[in-house]
Amino acid sequence: MKTVMTVVGARPQFIKAAPVSKLLRRQAREILVHTGQHYDANMSELFFAELEIPEPDFNLGIGSGLHGEQTGRMLVALEKLLQEHKPDWMLVYGDTNSTLAGALAASKLHIPVAHVEAGLRSFNRTMPEEINRILTDRMADLLFCPTTVAIHHLQREGIVRGVYLTGDVMMDAALHFSALAESKTDPFADLGIDRKGYCLLTCHRPQNTDDPQVLGELVDAFLQAEKTLIFPVHPRTRKMLSQFDFWQLLQKAPHIRLIEPVGYLEMIQLEKQAEMIITDSGGVQKEAYFFGVPCITLRSETEWVETVQDGWNLLVGHQRERILDALNHFQPAGEQARHYGDGHASEKIVDLILNDGHRSP
Repeated sequence: MKTVMTVVGARPQFIKAAPVSKLLRRQAREILVHTGQHYDANMSELFFAELEIPEPDFNLGIGSGLHGEQTGRMLVALEKLLQEHKPDWMLVYGDTNSTLAGALAASKLHIPVAHVEAGLRSFNRTMPEEINRILTDRMADLLFCPTTVAIHHLQREGIVRGVYLTGDVMMDAALHFSALAESKTDPFADLGIDRKGYCLLTCHRPQNTDDPQVLGELVDAFLQAEKTLIFPVHPRTRKMLSQFDFWQLLQKAPHIRLIEPVGYLEMIQLEKQAEMIITDSGGVQKEAYFFGVPCITLRSETEWVETVQDGWNLLVGHQRERILDALNHFQPAGEQARHYGDGHASEKIVDLILNDGHRSP
């Protein structure tokens, strides 16, 4: 029986890992390691129980810090676990510092690395995620690409060995958790809002929150919006809004509802029933596409170019006038295609790992 060590560092990565772990544990031994890169108060025992996600076998408790310091501490801790447990594979997801640390620690010990969400590129190297994903792809032995665009990116970089089109595990997760959310949650009664009677807003990326001029322009756009905005505020975003004296302005706006961060099941419900979504999150962009909800992205580039090409996602950056124009006039211009697979990406990934990169008959 093979042993696979899975390294994750944040709540979204647990959600991506959930369908893969469920299948993997039927046929192999999985050691699930949470680096603790992101502290999330929602990641309680209830989080794992509600979402039917296995709890981590190890929580390294790394916490926040400068990128080099954080990644270095992860490397030290992961190297010890790898030497002790000697897994057959290291499995990493996405583009966090945890992803890079897991891949680097394993490759130094000659343990093969499998990378889920390989080949994604924003072509913006000021984003730490871009550096993490490029380096992880260079170290990976199995590269699981969610889309054909991701495969083409790798080909242009000369990476062709061990590359597979599997589809997107987030599609698997969205299908599973969407059904679960409808049976377990109803955030609309608690919030006193009608379905399709609001726009859902999320904003957390440093590029949008750390510069007072950029954040101020975004706040101006939100204040001038003529639609009801439901805004689950990320703790870091709230800190910057308060620091730059924008928090009270938003609190006083009658059309803006500032709420605490919600659990994943509630978030899915809010996404599915929104008139429109405004976000700078890569995951939320995709979920908007999965659920057929128009999306306005507060960035000038995206890894998920298919959502833009199909006319369901509009990139507006942080410019106030572009945001307001999109809120008033943006309508999806095309049909959705099955860029992200058929909901069976997890099965393909597990099959390839257990067969060391060979598809089973």
